[in-house]
Formats: sequence, structure tokens, C-alpha cells
Amino acid sequence: MNIGDWTERFQGTRVLPRPVRDRLLQVAQARSYPKGREVFGPRNIPDSLLFLYEGTIRVSQTSENGRDIVLYRVDAGESCVLTTACMLAEEAYNAEGVAETDITTIVLPKPAFDTLVAEEAAFRNFVFAAYSRRLLDLLRVVDDVAFGRIDVRLADRLLTLVGGNKEIAATHAQIASELGTAREVISRVLNDFQKRGLIEQSRGRIAVTNKPALRALADTD
Repeated sequence: MNIGDWTERFQGTRVLPRPVRDRLLQVAQARSYPKGREVFGPRNIPDSLLFLYEGTIRVSQTSENGRDIVLYRVDAGESCVLTTACMLAEEAYNAEGVAETDITTIVLPKPAFDTLVAEEAAFRNFVFAAYSRRLLDLLRVVDDVAFGRIDVRLADRLLTLVGGNKEIAATHAQIASELGTAREVISRVLNDFQKRGLIEQSRGRIAVTNKPALRALADTD
């Protein structure tokens, strides 16, 4: 699969010296996955670094009792911190990455990654800067789950999901997974939102009927 000079697609690779970009183009390969396909899972030890050229990957973790939590999403133009961490540690993933849309990835094999990190300071700085940014995102997830009010987090999530539309197509279980809590908790808070006139619910759909009030709640400290 040839997609041309993919290094232009990523903010970090775009600014690398031309010789480094040419080395990346020589050793990396493009791969495509259909929507819904597992890109990596808890049974695999990564043997390559992953850059996402197109689409979105949803990264989640499942607890022993079967409860899911969405850790983060990798969007086009980003690399996956979990791939980087597990490859450096030579350990298996402890989470699952699933293509949320049809995706195209750039795969850099570990031997080439090791060589570039050792020999090219610009590439090394790019990899670890991206790693640090995503690690901060993960710490925010931990902070939200541990200390955040669920009604505030749910209000913020509903506003993100609805965007410029009026309705969200999602089940209570899917939203619970996004926020790392139980479905029963989400159902209880959504029912409270409905009583307060913030939303209306029907099977598999949630209509946001009062965005300003929902925004005020989401902005609560």
C-alpha cells in the first residue's frame, strides 16, 4: 500500500530533517483496517510503533468484573502512547485498540524504531514529546474517574457527543464505558437530567433539550 510521503501528515514527523524523513519512508509500511477491527489487544506484545494516518482508534481497558473504560482515542495525525510504552518495556498490551472508523496506519518495525531513536535526536525528541502529552491525558482520565463528579462528567460527555446535533445515538452501557462507571449509575443520572428538562430519552437515543443548562453543569468546578 503506497500513500506517498506520509511524514507530511504528522506534525512531529513533518518538521524532522529530510534525511530522517527519508529513512522513515524506507522502513515504515502502511496498513488498513476496517471499522470494528481489533488493531491491538491484551494478548499481544507490540513489535512496531503505530502512527494513525486516517480514522480513529478507541483504546479501552476491561476490568476483571467485565467493566470497560475508555482510556483515550487516537485520532489521525497522532501516535499511540500504549504502543510506545509496551514496545519500550517489551510487555503485552493491557488494553485493547479497536478501529472506530475505517483506518490507515503507518507501522514502524521495532528494529527500525530502535535504530532511529539511537541515531536521530530529532526523531527521539518527537517520540518522547508525543509520549509525554498522551501520558498527561491518561492522568486526567485517572483524576476524573477518581475525583470527578459523575453528573458533571456526564454533562460534559453528552455535550461532546452531541456536538452541533440535537441527538446522540448511544446506549447507557456505551456511555458508562466512556466514563468508566456502571450502567446503573449512568441510567440514574440520565433520569435525573430528564426530570430537570436537560434531555429526553428514547430507546438508544438521547436528545439534548437544554444545552445552556447542560453546559453550565459541565463547567461546574
